[in-house]
Amino acid sequence: MDINNLEYNTEREKLIIPEYGRHLQKMINYAVSIEDREERNKVSKSIIAVMGNLQPHLRDVPEFQHKLWDQLFIMSDFKLDVDAPFPVLTKEILEERPDPLKYPQNHPKYRFYGNNIKRMIDVAISWEEGELKTALTYTIANHMKKCYLNWNKDTVEDAAIFDHLLELSNGKINLKGSSEDLTDATDLMRGKKKKHSNTGGKKNYRSRGKKRH
Repeated sequence: MDINNLEYNTEREKLIIPEYGRHLQKMINYAVSIEDREERNKVSKSIIAVMGNLQPHLRDVPEFQHKLWDQLFIMSDFKLDVDAPFPVLTKEILEERPDPLKYPQNHPKYRFYGNNIKRMIDVAISWEEGELKTALTYTIANHMKKCYLNWNKDTVEDAAIFDHLLELSNGKINLKGSSEDLTDATDLMRGKKKKHSNTGGKKNYRSRGKKRH
């Protein structure tokens, strides 16, 4: 064996998608070099068939054929000119950046309320005055109180919740001076305590039920 003719991976062409292996990359390079378009199309379809056999799990992925053709163009460094059954993937499309996502904005001072509270407040503002709107408003206020207590284990005055609600609603929901009180803090947190207590009881029951030999 002539060791001078040995090829090392470090000296070979870098694989664009290594999962398919070097032999498939060579097939694609050969397809790019074919001058006859009809023959080039034929060879490209054969390569797609091989790629599908190498990646059988892709058959369960929606539009897996489209994905294989996209990978084919990528591995050809976008030099393969064939009649694909899908829109041809270009380098510009691949490198195109998506539009930035619009993250929900929250009041930094009251993060413990969460973003859903602001959505609920906006819904309440849009409702007509009446019993339903009043009920929703107090439901929101009680939920705000519970969120506050989850964040701060100490008690909280209803007046503080009413102030926050007035601010978050841009002055459109005002419960300050209301004769109706919010749910007591003990009652709001009682359900949570019961849940933990029941969970502990189940564990003890299972422990007592075990047989020892």
